[in-house]
Amino acid sequence: MVKLMGAVLILFSASMVGWQIGKYYANRPVQLRALLVALQMLETEIVFGMTPLQRAFVKVGHRVSEEVGKVFVLAAEFLQTEKAHSAEEALQQAMNRLWTQTALRRQEREVLESLGQVLGSSDREDQQKHLRLAVTHLRGLEEEARAEQEKYEKMYKSLGFLGGLLVVILMF
Repeated sequence: MVKLMGAVLILFSASMVGWQIGKYYANRPVQLRALLVALQMLETEIVFGMTPLQRAFVKVGHRVSEEVGKVFVLAAEFLQTEKAHSAEEALQQAMNRLWTQTALRRQEREVLESLGQVLGSSDREDQQKHLRLAVTHLRGLEEEARAEQEKYEKMYKSLGFLGGLLVVILMF
């Protein structure tokens, strides 16, 4: 009886590990899409709404998914409390604190870091060009993420279960 319960526990645990890894591959394209939408809204707020950057960050942060939105809201807080002297520094600090809570990778972070160098330090037209360039770059990364999701999500879910099954078989 104890062996059977141990086998079920091992099988369940290994399956959950596989599901968690698969979930990472499923969440990345969703969060990338949210980041794309956030940058497009940021462009609208800056260029057409003429909204100050700190307020634009807050508006965008509250409109997109929680994982991505938190970065913008925190960057706005850093700008408001003057813990950051520029948009670049505010985004950098927000990403340092929250990036591990997202499924996004280093490439997306680099796009935001390069965008942060321009935000708030150039005219609207230049910011619009850089925002559109960042959106274009992120669209390519989103396509790659979707391809990885199709390729790896099922595989890791199956590997978790099969790895657990292997351990259970070796136990008996």
